[in-house]
Order: sequence, then C-alpha cells, then structure tokens
Amino acid sequence: MTTRMTLAALALAAAAITSAPARAETCQIVAAAGDGPTESIAQLMSTKGLENIIEGKGLKGHGPVKTKCEAGTILIECHSQQKACK
Repeated sequence: MTTRMTLAALALAAAAITSAPARAETCQIVAAAGDGPTESIAQLMSTKGLENIIEGKGLKGHGPVKTKCEAGTILIECHSQQKACK
C-alpha cells in the first residue's frame, strides 16, 4: 500500500515538473499504475487508468503510451505514462 502511495506521489511530482508549454498548448506527462495477476491484466489496468485520468483532466493524449511492468510480491505491477495536451 505504501508503495502505491509513493508511486502516486512520484507520478504527481513528475507531472508537475515535466509540464511545459508546447506552442499555444499546455502539455504535461500523465502517469498511472495498475496491477493484476498477469502482465496483460496489469497492463490493461494501467493503460485504461491512464486514459481515464487524461480524459478527467480534459486533455488529449499525444504520442505513444510508455508502459513498464515488473513483478511485485504477489501481483504484476505496471506503470504507464503519456504526454497529454489541452
């Protein structure tokens, strides 16, 4: 549980640090994490979570979604991020 809270805090900090204007657009890096018993489920959870966060902020994703997965103690944990602009 603490790992997830730490990762969420790091994701928010990364989004705040990497926010940079691109032309007349305001862009930022948005990140999400997801876990599951298999890598495909964990990856699905993190990418769908990322889509929900981007949509909730009123942004549109630009460029590829970068996803990294690693085995946790019990579940597989994946982290996805993507550039999103208004």
